[in-house]
Amino acid sequence: MDQATLESIPIVVGREDDGRWWADIESMPGVMAYGTTREAAIAAVRALAFRVAADCIDHGEDVPAPFAKVFSVA
Repeated sequence: MDQATLESIPIVVGREDDGRWWADIESMPGVMAYGTTREAAIAAVRALAFRVAADCIDHGEDVPAPFAKVFSVA
């Protein structure tokens, strides 16, 4: 079985001219977050990705593609 983990979902990180860090999960449109440090931005975008996936589950919708293998049932 092909399995994935949260760590295997690519996160793009960058820094704004004003010093803020941003993190984006490009495979999940709209899942982007800012932080005062690189680590804070990554933590924030991971938390947001989980919230989006949980909201989909709560509403009976398909889980976003990056999470399909993370939450696979054997």
